[in-house]
Amino acid sequence: MTGTTTDRHEPRTTDGTLALTNLSAQIDGLAVQARLTGPAAHFAVAQQSVLVDLLTLRGHFLGRVADYEQAAQLADRLVENAPDSSTALSARARARATLHRFAEAMSDLDAADRAGARPDGLAAERAAIMQAVGCYGEAHLLLREAAPRRSDFAMLSALAVLHAESGNIAEAVHVFQEARNAYRGVSPFPLAQLDFRRGVMWLRDGELPAAREAFDAARRRVPGYAPAIGHLAEVELLCGDADAAADRLRPLAETSDDPEYASHLALALRAVGRHQEAQPWRDRAAERYDELVLRHPEAYSDHACDFWLQVGGDVDRGLQLALQTLVMRQTTRSYALVQRARAASKQSA
Repeated sequence: MTGTTTDRHEPRTTDGTLALTNLSAQIDGLAVQARLTGPAAHFAVAQQSVLVDLLTLRGHFLGRVADYEQAAQLADRLVENAPDSSTALSARARARATLHRFAEAMSDLDAADRAGARPDGLAAERAAIMQAVGCYGEAHLLLREAAPRRSDFAMLSALAVLHAESGNIAEAVHVFQEARNAYRGVSPFPLAQLDFRRGVMWLRDGELPAAREAFDAARRRVPGYAPAIGHLAEVELLCGDADAAADRLRPLAETSDDPEYASHLALALRAVGRHQEAQPWRDRAAERYDELVLRHPEAYSDHACDFWLQVGGDVDRGLQLALQTLVMRQTTRSYALVQRARAASKQSA
């Protein structure tokens, strides 16, 4: 029997824990089918493209960098075996965008366009990349181009996040609610992601109670939602409840290969004077960030900068990574990161 979570005001969706279990089972099943079918078959291209997206989805919800890397490797092999397939090229573009390899992702989308991909899908994916690099006007135009051929929920969700990213908070709040009202599916994942992005908006705006409510809604919808749990802990830390933050972060730090959770756990433990207990988590995060910055600098340099400026304790290294991030992405947040790192460097000096 399919479990559901519901209340009087919320859409009825499949139980989040069950959905995560089913997601992993689907990934395992597709991986077996892909091996049995053979790489050149059209069926394998379609199935492996779905597998790329499911791995990316699980990587996001469970905080698994290994899933992102597996998706990227699978997408590379897919294009090698089917270089003229718009499906393969689009899948690789999405995998590359997840790791913030935006220029390469755009090249793949251009190739997918030449190979006959549907224009609406390409416009939506290009819009997401434009938004990620801070080109909000271009992103809005692309979303309008894709609007007639996308579902109301998908379009409204993308517009809500775009308004939030560009600082148009009042409009974002309105469109977030419109998107929720338009949802007609049963999967808990889209709604949980919508609440997560709403929480990110409020956290960046300094509205901690609203951020807590949104992240908690995402966590209740999908109980194992690692980024939502991690940001809930961040809100608790900002509100002065470091013990609660540490308790929330510890299971994530133990199971996730994303060093952000170990880093924030060390920060929370230090905040309550448990420095000896914090040190192994700080060291684990430092080692892992070094690995990820070498392998995926576009995706992890900014996170590593945050680490070195805070619990890592190396301001010069943080400034170097902030400047590296700015070279790759000239966004408002990248400039703010450089300013913050320079201020920390002057204070240290």
